[in-house]
Amino acid sequence: MMLIISINNMGAGGRMSNDPFDGKKILERVPVDPPFSLSDLKKAIPAHCFKRSVIRSSYYVVHDLIVAYVFYFLANTYIPFLPAPLAYLAWPVYWFCQASILTGLWVIGHECGHHAFSEYQWIDDTVGFILHSALMTPYFSWKYSHRNHHANTNSLDNDEVYIPKRKSKVRWYSKLLNNPPGRVFTLVFRFTLGFPLYLLTNISGKKYGRFANHFDPMSPIFTERERIQVLLSDLGLLAVFYAIKIAVTTKGAAWVACIYGVPVVGVHVFFVIITYLHHTHLSLPHYDSSEWNWIRGALSTIDRDFGFLNRVFHDVTHTHVLHHLISYIPHYHAKEARDAIIPVLGEYYKIDRTPIFKAMWREAKECIYIEPDENNKHTENWCNSYDTIRSYSVAING
Repeated sequence: MMLIISINNMGAGGRMSNDPFDGKKILERVPVDPPFSLSDLKKAIPAHCFKRSVIRSSYYVVHDLIVAYVFYFLANTYIPFLPAPLAYLAWPVYWFCQASILTGLWVIGHECGHHAFSEYQWIDDTVGFILHSALMTPYFSWKYSHRNHHANTNSLDNDEVYIPKRKSKVRWYSKLLNNPPGRVFTLVFRFTLGFPLYLLTNISGKKYGRFANHFDPMSPIFTERERIQVLLSDLGLLAVFYAIKIAVTTKGAAWVACIYGVPVVGVHVFFVIITYLHHTHLSLPHYDSSEWNWIRGALSTIDRDFGFLNRVFHDVTHTHVLHHLISYIPHYHAKEARDAIIPVLGEYYKIDRTPIFKAMWREAKECIYIEPDENNKHTENWCNSYDTIRSYSVAING
């Protein structure tokens, strides 16, 4: 069964204009049966793009750490002495800048989990463990669940995250939130609490039949051989919490929150925005186990354009399709590798350059649930309009 994302009320103004990069309408359905193989894509990529250099990768870590320290130094040295009106403006600027550069470090930690940092797994895991623990992410736990996501992308039965709801599973409050204030609330809730709730309760994740989270070594997310490393992830976070406790004792809770806490929350917000937009789009197909295969799933993602933040985030934003096809290519080769496979991908490649805030609003408005297609009982589509939700609710209440 193939699940296709479509759009309701596509009349006047419903379609986006042609994308300048690929010449296709942004919201058109992605095709599903590629005439090429993964081997064909790898052959199109220059050989040096597959090489991982520990020296070059380490350069980006050092670079980001230096920039993060500069932001910290400026904030800690000058903002406390600014008059109140200026300080109220300066702190948000610091939080945005620091969260942005720390997100770049988080992305490098994510690359470590894909063995894209160096040729040595132990180096990758050491660097990734340190970076992710410092940014309040259980490295090994998330590495393994994220691996499952890559292995089952857009499978309704087996994917780990961003699994769309069927019409029958829509909760009563969806109608109440299907309006501008409700969408604002939904977006704020998703982007601020989505990641910690996913780690703690597996919200929006795969249904395992019992409670699952990323901190319990016995969680069904993990295999027997992974449980020790899950425990190690927990110990890494406990060490960070202990360091925070010491900092609060010596510097105060407000200082820790302003210097460290808010930027780390910002990292999680950026991370959820990026992944949400990579996997939630009106053109992307979803499949159940009868029609899913790996390359179909890997091609059912979309690149996004975050403007100047693309570089700050080490190009993770606009090379995501490549990342799902070949995840161990380091970020400093990703754009070249992406450009090399685009001629092979042809219409199977999509990038949406819609401004990010506009894209978030559109996806929150349009992508609510999936239901069977009228013309094919084995196909399901995204439903989006207020009228659709209202009609559905009335039908239930009636």
